[in-house]
Amino acid sequence: MNTLTDLSHARPAAASSLADRAYALIQRDIITMRLKPGAALNEADLVARTGIGRTPVHQAVHRLVLEGLLSVMPRKGLMVQPLSLDDIVAVIDVRRINEAHCAELAARHATPDDLARLAALLDDGHACVDAHDVEGMMEIDRAFHQAIAAAARNPVLADVLRALHERSLRFWFVTLSEPRHLADVQGEHRDL
Repeated sequence: MNTLTDLSHARPAAASSLADRAYALIQRDIITMRLKPGAALNEADLVARTGIGRTPVHQAVHRLVLEGLLSVMPRKGLMVQPLSLDDIVAVIDVRRINEAHCAELAARHATPDDLARLAALLDDGHACVDAHDVEGMMEIDRAFHQAIAAAARNPVLADVLRALHERSLRFWFVTLSEPRHLADVQGEHRDL
């Protein structure tokens, strides 16, 4: 299983370019709070941190700015966007509405293969809870929700949910670090 931690040691399977790899590495460090909210940095720092050249890092930074994880401070560099409670509440509200609809569609359209994939992910989730593997559970959570979205057979809804999930990753990392919350998330997945 690839976890967020694995990204620092191996090329991510989905990464098709150095820019994608730089994006994944920087995003991981932001999500896992290795780069703290409000931290000031520059592209040279990120080149050194990732070991990847300036152009791919610049492309990754542009993407992270568009996604709201970094902001540009003119003549000063970059800043890791602070976590905003209002943003978190707004994302959760939108996720709840769309995920409920997605689950309804998946219940109607899921194939035996879809159900087997979900069951396998639940098993993997149990292992993450037992090991208190927060980053592993985040990967399982992502894969679980993507599997439900795939079973819903609505690619537009799947894209919307993927974007919402990405926007909530830093918050999930903080909350999943609480041992009880890992078990709660696993229970919610089982109930679905």
